[in-house]
Amino acid sequence: MKTHILQIVLILCLPLNAIAAAAEEVMTGGEEVYRVLEGDSLLLISAKFGVNLERIRNENSLDPEQPLRPGTELLITTRKIAPAKVDQGLVIDIPGRMLYYFKAGRLELSCSVGLGRPGWRTPAGGFVITGKEENPVWHVPASIQAIMQEKGMPVLTAVPPGPDNPLGKYALYTSRKGICIHETIWPTTVYRFRSHGCIRLLPQDIERLYRDVDDGTPGELIYEPVKVAVSGDGKVFLQVDPDIYKKARDPMDVVRRRLDELGAAGKVDWGKVAAVVAEEAGVAEEVTDISGSNQTN
Repeated sequence: MKTHILQIVLILCLPLNAIAAAAEEVMTGGEEVYRVLEGDSLLLISAKFGVNLERIRNENSLDPEQPLRPGTELLITTRKIAPAKVDQGLVIDIPGRMLYYFKAGRLELSCSVGLGRPGWRTPAGGFVITGKEENPVWHVPASIQAIMQEKGMPVLTAVPPGPDNPLGKYALYTSRKGICIHETIWPTTVYRFRSHGCIRLLPQDIERLYRDVDDGTPGELIYEPVKVAVSGDGKVFLQVDPDIYKKARDPMDVVRRRLDELGAAGKVDWGKVAAVVAEEAGVAEEVTDISGSNQTN
């Protein structure tokens, strides 16, 4: 996805570490047309673009009972608001299931990720890349060995490189115990909460990240389901993602507070705001009041 415009975004709870201190934010994506390939499914397309399956289906009036046909053109809205802009490092939006890599103040890569299921949460907070490995061995955590035993499966302590290794071909290790950023052999789990806490990427994304990111690169995992942006020309954008871990405040309260602090509460159409909050589609939608009839919510 290409960077379109830099935005000024209010972050309600800025992380304490230095890399997330900047107030300037980035908005990415837009509207794209995608031609369905042989072997595609809505889940795989959702993973590729970081857009909810239901949003793709509704935006294109697809019949859920009908298979996708190769060659079909789909309109996909990929507009996102990054929860922080940094000079150098990684920002991972947990509710938004997106990774943003910044280098010299520029957004170099934005891509969808798979994260921890509610019972195995990916933790918020800072981290550092402590190493990286091509064709890694997966040393099976004791907790997953216990699950294997409970299910009557063979209990593995290590899985060598190859097609059955869940880490895939590339892995970036972090200072967070048990949390690494890696390729996945299950691509349809990207942009979903299905892992045991690790951060899963599609092959093309992890390969680029692996090539560009060095040991010592800082990162921040941010849990912020509501993101608000005001563009240079005064347009207001709102992105709401599901509060998958049930740890955030009421989204309408967050929106009101952020808009008040931005001085933008009088610039929005509250009907549009309510619709974006209700849908939780994870897409940045313009909620500017173009009629001039703003009503206080």
